[in-house]
Amino acid sequence: MAKSKKRTGERELHRKMMELWERGQSELCEVRGSSIHGRGVYATRAIVAEEMIIEYVGETIPKEESEKRGVEQHERAVTNGDAAVYIFNLSKKYDLDGNVPWNVARLINHSCEPNCEAWAKGKKIFIHSLRDIAEGEELSFDYGFDVECYEDHPCLCGRKSCVGYIVSRTQWEILDEKLGRGKSSEKAS
Repeated sequence: MAKSKKRTGERELHRKMMELWERGQSELCEVRGSSIHGRGVYATRAIVAEEMIIEYVGETIPKEESEKRGVEQHERAVTNGDAAVYIFNLSKKYDLDGNVPWNVARLINHSCEPNCEAWAKGKKIFIHSLRDIAEGEELSFDYGFDVECYEDHPCLCGRKSCVGYIVSRTQWEILDEKLGRGKSSEKAS
């Protein structure tokens, strides 16, 4: 009886893992090497504006666990050069930790001129195109990191408007003040 329950539990776990793996895949994109940061995600065909490209999958975790994992992921990143954090804010109580191998979307890089954005729908995150994207173009979105920890996250997007750090566009003026330079919007002109 115990072996039967164990096998049933293992089958159920396998089924759930396969479901998550399938949700984290998309025919619209693939992983390749990137000049921004090691690996990136690229369009496998032309994508129209506001098209849903891929789901950002992972583990739903309480905020307290999220804080702990975020610090641990960042500490590992400092020592080994991997990406720092794959955690998305879901609600006041929960976050989504996308640091799982079946989450292709976790490899989408940040850009100061993103062509995608993350849309939250309930407890799920989906990556949508902001504009038309050409086949072969690297996908990117604004990670929205807080300006308070800007020094921990240098930006390598290489775009004309790059502010040098992975900071939410809504906080670029604050970053400029901290760095003692003119407005970022003037930089792009």
